[in-house]
Amino acid sequence: MVTFFLERTAPLPLDEAWRRLTRWQHHADVVPLTHVTVVTPEPTHEGTRFVARSGIGPFCFDDPMEVTVWRPPVDGEPGLCRLEKQGRVVRGWAEIEVLPGPGGRTRVHWREEIRLRFLPGLLDPVVEHTALTVFGRAVNGLLRQP
Repeated sequence: MVTFFLERTAPLPLDEAWRRLTRWQHHADVVPLTHVTVVTPEPTHEGTRFVARSGIGPFCFDDPMEVTVWRPPVDGEPGLCRLEKQGRVVRGWAEIEVLPGPGGRTRVHWREEIRLRFLPGLLDPVVEHTALTVFGRAVNGLLRQP
């Protein structure tokens, strides 16, 4: 099991950073070899489910997730979204939080716990390094997208 934390500051208002980070299909634009399908009708709410399918050819796996906390930012107050990972290969959770930052900017906190079935704990440092790299690039890319 690996738990990691990313923090970014973006030159965006809270609601815009939130919008960019929680457009689930757009995660596929910034995570290589991934396609995202939203299973429930929009808009996102507690109970929204989506599946990130990652890999190539026969080496694919599904990462189904459900939104269990959905508190968008309102009137300058922070926003929080929690996702529960419900797959056979990937388990755990992720939290996306947007907070007021300096000079009208937004601070983004991304926390995640990943448990990968079939991988021994000995490989946790590799999983952590890979997750920080992949999710760090994903968060950067999402915040840059219009």
